[in-house]
Amino acid sequence: MSETQVQEFAGRLFDMAREGSLDLLAYIDHGVNIDLVNQDGQSFLMLAAYHGHAELVTSLARVGADVNLLNDRGQSPLAGAIFKKEDAVIDALLAAHADPAAGHPSALESARIFGREDLIPRLESEAGE
Repeated sequence: MSETQVQEFAGRLFDMAREGSLDLLAYIDHGVNIDLVNQDGQSFLMLAAYHGHAELVTSLARVGADVNLLNDRGQSPLAGAIFKKEDAVIDALLAAHADPAAGHPSALESARIFGREDLIPRLESEAGE
């Protein structure tokens, strides 16, 4: 494969994560790095979380994706899900032991910033505060 073909292939994989396509898992089963990141440091799990795809988030976490992998801005998938008000994704990430204190701003800080007071006790409990 040429470098251009590799970039196009990777772009298709990241699109699959954005779209919530469970077909992405077949590529991971065949050796694609589960924690591969794009030019902005966005992993498959981060993109799935940000776009509200709880089923893909759960599946990626189940097969070993790092639920605390920060993007190039230092943001966690959990903080992104809070910003986007993706409650099913928040539940999936917490079930997969995402760290509410990871990143900047952390998920806990994001809940405060974006008026998600309903999440604060749960996040504090998960963070051990």
